[in-house]
Amino acid sequence: MNIEVDARGQACPKPVIMTKKELDNIEKGTITTIVDNEVAKENVSKLASSLGYEYKVDKGSDDEYYIHINKGEIQEVNVCIPDTFKDMTIVFASNTMGKGSEELGKILIKSFIYTIVETIPYPSTLVFYNGGVHLTCEGSEVLEDLKKLEQEGVEILSCGTCLDFFKIKDKLQVGEITNMYTIYEKLKNPTNTVTIE
Repeated sequence: MNIEVDARGQACPKPVIMTKKELDNIEKGTITTIVDNEVAKENVSKLASSLGYEYKVDKGSDDEYYIHINKGEIQEVNVCIPDTFKDMTIVFASNTMGKGSEELGKILIKSFIYTIVETIPYPSTLVFYNGGVHLTCEGSEVLEDLKKLEQEGVEILSCGTCLDFFKIKDKLQVGEITNMYTIYEKLKNPTNTVTIE
């Protein structure tokens, strides 16, 4: 079976997610992903390598790359990936991701949450506090993705004190209002907690 994935013009992380979905849908065969930039080529190649699949990259015209991934017998990969996602809590302390450019930070947080939606297994809980509560409220660009996660059973919790502080409690659109005790309970296991700032 040979499947072509045209990921030209797609921003990170879509080329990787599109490729992974097709790989998950077949038992054996070749997936050829077409991308139009060096970063996407590297990311799709790393995906193939991390999954233990043989791959090769052909250069097309201009900046196009064809990554041919052969899903057959899995090659041995010396990587230990513990199954920590089922009890994982991801914390959003801001409505952006990283320091530096606020504009870039908004792009990154949107991309990060989209990646959560497109990657299984899902974390068990998403906690939003301080500026992060804006992501769960009216006007947020990630509301649809958060609603999908909630429908899939992901617990979504927003700090009530934070919602009150920003005067947006009535704007909450997804998940539940929580308190600091519950937030502490969710965060006290550091091996399963990731904080996005």
